[in-house]
Order: sequence, then structure tokens, then C-alpha cells
Amino acid sequence: MIATDDGINQAGEPPDYNVYSFDPALGGAVAAFGGAWAEDRLAACGARIGAARLRELARDANRYGPELRAFDRFGQRIDEIGYHPAWHELMGLIRGDAYHALAWTAARPGAQVARAAIAYAWGQGEPGVCCPEAMTYASIAALRHAPDLLARFSTGILATAYDPRPLPPGAKAALTVGMAMTEKQGGSDLRQTRTVARPDGARWALTGHKWFFSVPMSDLFLTLARTDEGVSCFLAQGWRDDGSRNAVRIQRLKDKCGNRSNASCEVEFDGLDAVMVGEPGRGIATIIEMAHLTRLECAIGAAALMRHATSLAVFHASRRTAFQRALIDQPVMRAVLADMALDAEAALWLAMRAAAAIDAAPDDPAAAALARVIVPVAKYWNCKRAPGLVAEALECHGGNGFIEEHPIARLYREAPLNGVWEGAGNIICLDVLRGLARTSGAADALLAMLAPARGVDAGLDALIAGVAATLAAPAGPEAEARRVVEQIALAIAAALLLRHAPAFVAEAFIRARIARAGLAYGALPADLDHAALVRRAAIIPTD
Repeated sequence: MIATDDGINQAGEPPDYNVYSFDPALGGAVAAFGGAWAEDRLAACGARIGAARLRELARDANRYGPELRAFDRFGQRIDEIGYHPAWHELMGLIRGDAYHALAWTAARPGAQVARAAIAYAWGQGEPGVCCPEAMTYASIAALRHAPDLLARFSTGILATAYDPRPLPPGAKAALTVGMAMTEKQGGSDLRQTRTVARPDGARWALTGHKWFFSVPMSDLFLTLARTDEGVSCFLAQGWRDDGSRNAVRIQRLKDKCGNRSNASCEVEFDGLDAVMVGEPGRGIATIIEMAHLTRLECAIGAAALMRHATSLAVFHASRRTAFQRALIDQPVMRAVLADMALDAEAALWLAMRAAAAIDAAPDDPAAAALARVIVPVAKYWNCKRAPGLVAEALECHGGNGFIEEHPIARLYREAPLNGVWEGAGNIICLDVLRGLARTSGAADALLAMLAPARGVDAGLDALIAGVAATLAAPAGPEAEARRVVEQIALAIAAALLLRHAPAFVAEAFIRARIARAGLAYGALPADLDHAALVRRAAIIPTD
């Protein structure tokens, strides 16, 4: 027989690599913001994420997604979700890496930064399992308003084991925490919450619906309901202490564009047994502290997707040839890859600087004020840049990237998620303006961070001056909110790169993003060092 298909000129599977050790920008950010003590832990996590085994688990968890099991075979309502074994293995691994716990258990400066680095690594592994662990991590912020509940459940919440059994929290050593806020009529306007809470002795009974409930198999979950005093925050168990399912009626699973390994659903509460968290009528203010941390998670997750997509594109281009040269050696392709690498690195520094602000906030009022605005700035900017970058990375793969069995297709469907989770772009930009107007010291802290970047480039100076003028009167027209936040994000990113990244990275970012060399990826000035930018983004050496 004549061989008609020998598979030449295909990139093939990447070798095992270390997501942390092979990423100089990530290591630099961890060291710059006080997390270097976690180096060994991060390298071990990075080796797991970059291994072929994890890629196989991510593929299977997405290919064989969760399924609703509303009833058992005897007709009894159980409202459970069935998962592929790959999901459970991934959950065990991510819990073991303390994705959800390190920020609270390390008890030393840089703990939030080190945890953010773990989240950044896992965002390049399987984002589906990041969702439950991100909410578990962030739940501590809300539960601090109920010290008795925090004392009761914190050991299980922070445990690094994984226990998927449908049991009451008291029967388990490891707990996952979810969040259910959005309703059909309200979206981001939580004041429109219609779920009602009525006193039931020392507890409450909730009746209503939630349009989005991610991770319905959570052992505990925070939700909102209306009392006589107004919208209040509640904590409910997935299973009552007597072993019965709490009154969570799963109506259907969401058939999502991406994040398909993770179950999201619509539910009804019919007398849901719950306890109040925080003050009556202050539920939005209570749960928003949890949402502030999950917004940080969106910024980290978007940055991780950008890094992952860029590294896959660089790997593909270094292994595939066209017109007698490797794609990576074609000047126009190299310019595209270099341009993508700029956005991916800027997104990393933005997210990690936000994590550093949260880390310092408990002991530093200026850091707390900065955290109030830099978190939503990073969330907005990173989430806006991610879908376009991932689409460009897909195009770098040609038709191969448009095939579902290729991981880049999965990243493409995942890319818009962080932009709609925890507030879409308009909500986030208005939140930045509100934070600047209402948080004492926020504008000053932001300007202090930008000050060292002055005098380097005339265009950057003009941008910083424009930001300063805006901060002097942050309550400007709402129609300009996106422009204002974009300018702040660009100024922060440029300042961070000037201070922490190699000079060629900072120069390229300033010229490409502030001087506005071009709107499409690859429209970089020709005299920039494209090859150096690509080498810095490679998962394995490209030479």
C-alpha cells in the first residue's frame, strides 16, 4: 500500500513542562510582591499543571460534562450532579495545592500573592475546577461577619483534602463553598432580589429562585434573600444535619458556552434552611466582600487564559513550517506572537499587583484603598483583552485550532466567561468610579503607584496626567466610564512593567499600547525586539 498520510509538519503534543518555572514573568511577580517563600510549592504545582496527565484530565472533564440526577431509581428526589472521574481527580489535585486555602493558612506576608500564583497556574490547567475553589477561598471574607459560623466551618473549608460525598458538613472533613445571587429579573442589580426569608425559630426559611447557581453540589453556599429589613445574606448547607437534602430544587443545568466541566444550574428554594450572615438588610454589603475576591479571581483567570493561549501559539509556531521556514521565523507571525505576549504579561502584572494590594490591606490603609479600585480595574481590563487574544491564538493554529479536540478551541469558548462573572464590563467600570469617589485615599494611592513612571516617555506622561485629571473629579459622565478605566489600566500596566519587567518589555508595551502603533495584533513597530518577546513567552525554548 502507498502511504498517503505520514503526519509530517504537525506540532504534536507539547512535552511536560513547568508552568511556574518556565514563566520568568510569573516568578518575577511572585518575588516582587513578597511570595518568594512559596517557590518550592509553586514549582511543584507548576510541574503538575504542565504535565500530559493534567491535559488528559481537563480534556475528559470537559468532554464528559456533569449531568443532573434529580431522582434516584426509586423515584426519590435527590437533586445531585454526576461527574466524570476526571473531575474528581482534578478537584483532589487543586485542593491539594491549597488553591482555596493558602491565603488564609500561610499567615505571613505575600500569602495572597502566592495563592494568586497557584490560581494563575491552575487557570492554565482546567478553569472549571477553579470556580468552586475560588468561591471557597473568597467565602472567608463574608463569613468573617459571622464569627460563630466561621469558627464552626473554617477547618473544613480550609482543608486540603477533597470529599465529594453528599453528606452534612459535620460528617465531612473537607468542605466546598458556593454562591447563589443572580435572579432572573435582577442580573447585577441585587437590590431586585425577590427570594424571601422568613424567621423559623433561630434560623430562616428561604423561598424563591436563583437563575445562576454555580457548583450546586457545594457543602455550604452563601445566598441573598429579602427580609423586613431589606436584602440580607444567608449561609445554607447543601445537606441538613439529619442527612436529608436541603430544599434546593435543581431545575436544569445551564448549557454553557464554555467552562463545561463545571456544573451551573437554575434552582428553586422551597423553605431552604439557612442562617443569617452579617446584619439584617446589609446582605449586599456583606456578600460583596466575597465578590471582591472573586473579581480578583476573574482578573487572574483571564490573565492565565492569555498566557496559556500565547504559549500554545508559540509552541505551534515553533514546530510548524510554511514556505521553507518555521512559522515562528516568519516576521509577520513573530510580530503577532510578540504582540500577544505583551498583553499576556501586562495582564499578569496587573492581577498580581491587585493580589499584593489585598495582601497588604489589613495592615495598610493606603493598600486597602488601592485594592478597592485596582481589583475591578484589573478585572475589567484583563477580561476585555482575553477573548481577542485567544481568538488570535486560535488563528495562529489555522484550522487545527478550530477543532474541538484541540485545547485552543476550549480556551476560545472559555475566554468570555470571566467578563460576565461577578459583574459585566459596565458594572465593573461604574464600580471603579464609585470606589474612587467614595474610598478615602484611593486616588492618592493610585497616583503614588504611577508617580515613579513619570519622565520616561512623553506619551506615558500625558496618559498619567490625564488619569490624574480624571481622579480629581471621578464622578464624571457615566458614558466615559470605560475610557477612564482603560486609561487607568494602561497606566498601571506600563508603570508595573517599567519597574519590574525587562526594559525591552516595558518599551514595547508603551510604544504598542500607549503610542497606539496599531489596533490589530501584530501591528508592532518593526524596530522592537520581537524575538526576545516571543522567547520570554515560550513554554519551552524556541531556539
